[in-house]
Amino acid sequence: MSDNLRLLSRVLEDRPAPDFDPLEPETFGSFHREFAELRSKCPVARSEAWNGFWALLRYEDVLTAAGDPELFTTTVQNVVPRLAFTGRRPPLHLDPPEHTPYRRALNPYFTPAKMAALEPELRRIVGDLLDPIVRAGGGDICTGFTHRLPGYVFAEFFNLTPELGMAIREATREFVDAVQRFDHDRVKRTSLALYDVARTIIAMRRAEPLDPADDPTTGLLEARVDGEPLPEEMLLGTIRQFIVVGMVAPCVFIGSMVVHLAENPEVQDLLRDDPGLVPAAVEEYLRLLTPYRGFARTPTRDVEIGGRLIRKDEPVALVYASANRDESMFPEPHEFVLDRPNIGRHLAFGAGPHRCAGAPLATLMLGVTLEELLARTSSIALAGEVTMTGWPEWGTLSVPTVLTAP
Repeated sequence: MSDNLRLLSRVLEDRPAPDFDPLEPETFGSFHREFAELRSKCPVARSEAWNGFWALLRYEDVLTAAGDPELFTTTVQNVVPRLAFTGRRPPLHLDPPEHTPYRRALNPYFTPAKMAALEPELRRIVGDLLDPIVRAGGGDICTGFTHRLPGYVFAEFFNLTPELGMAIREATREFVDAVQRFDHDRVKRTSLALYDVARTIIAMRRAEPLDPADDPTTGLLEARVDGEPLPEEMLLGTIRQFIVVGMVAPCVFIGSMVVHLAENPEVQDLLRDDPGLVPAAVEEYLRLLTPYRGFARTPTRDVEIGGRLIRKDEPVALVYASANRDESMFPEPHEFVLDRPNIGRHLAFGAGPHRCAGAPLATLMLGVTLEELLARTSSIALAGEVTMTGWPEWGTLSVPTVLTAP
């Protein structure tokens, strides 16, 4: 046997056998059943997909890794499967302190006051999109509503025309479809198209700046670090990052929420009778139906977790969707429970320095959607097979529904 073959043999012997395959087809409940079993037997799991990666499945392990950027860096790979082929995109692709100026520039746009000012227009958008579906007696809630809503909300938030917002949404849909099909060439091509969209937004604001207190792009253009503007390529990457994050998660999450409502009419009735419970319901849905499962970190040195040795530079997925159903943290984790005493500790928006900056906007969007959907219907039921997304998101791509007006 040659030296190279002996080396390969040792490498293969050292590599642990795979514990799961993320490429297996899924139903609405299959992922959570599989990962509940993995948490009990193998809470630090290994997959050979996408050149191999580890998956942290327990709440405490995910929380620890997310909060320790010195040991678990986001600068190498920030999602499983790896998608970043076209440049760094702050703040997600940077660790503190490098990422901090971008978060500092973005945080003022997500204050309670900003969300309160946005709510009336957001409620109008939601109502305008829902009304035709309800009048028609239902349809695919994803195609008819959830795939359209983020485009209009993005346009409102970034002070763009609705037409441009929907064009951006379509470009994002092409990118996500390429990711779901694991078509690397198309992922690169569609990602570069989204950079072109970001360049267009930046050029518009350079030509016609708005009040930086009300416009995120103008604010980023005027932001200064030690008296210097943000680097051009990083400014571009920041807008590009917001385009995808803001467009993708609501699409898959709202459909999942509708599936749960359809399968649990008593929850529909409870929330219709007392709309004051909607904020608590949104938090529980974020825990129960967490839309992200593949955000990643890379250890900067060898580390042992749960009795398993993870080598330096091996990709590690922080599986939020599993952590949020960890039995040790959330009793009866597969049940919808409105009055959980620790519900605010869910990890749907991540944790640590990279906790989602847009969480207040996402929560507002989901709450308004839930309120308006329930107010416009007396019954929500499924009308066909639900189609699921694949990694890195968890949620629905298609949810055929019957919507009955009051």
